[in-house]
Amino acid sequence: MTRHGSDEYLRNAVLTARPEQLQMMLYDGAIRFTRQAREAMLRSQWEVSCDRFIRAQQIVSEMQNGLRPEVNPTLCEQLASLYGFIHRRLVDANVAHDLAAVDEALQILEHQRETWRMLVEKTSGIDPDSPGFSAERVADERGTFSLQG
Repeated sequence: MTRHGSDEYLRNAVLTARPEQLQMMLYDGAIRFTRQAREAMLRSQWEVSCDRFIRAQQIVSEMQNGLRPEVNPTLCEQLASLYGFIHRRLVDANVAHDLAAVDEALQILEHQRETWRMLVEKTSGIDPDSPGFSAERVADERGTFSLQG
């Protein structure tokens, strides 16, 4: 697939995704870029590592900016603190070339992703990691996804 083709595919995937899929995509992206940054650090590829850390930081910032305190202020406050901590650890890892900070941020991101996956599966009855997971299937089978109860 050409670069243009993959860009178009990603654009369409984002535009047609349901909110729960978008959140999963954000976790996947943050984890992927953090792993890439870690690997680049191990190879002393500092420019690549820095670029990947910045991408992961941007995704975490987007997750923090996407919180809706009007829905659940307490949960949003807790998640904002967690996202802030992850962001700081990614910055620390980037600036100090600190593998422990990378591993800590990665561990939290992976845990949060798994928690999100279980929540989506429980509320929709569909495993978001399965090949059959799609926005249309979730909408058809369960209606609108909501964390409001």
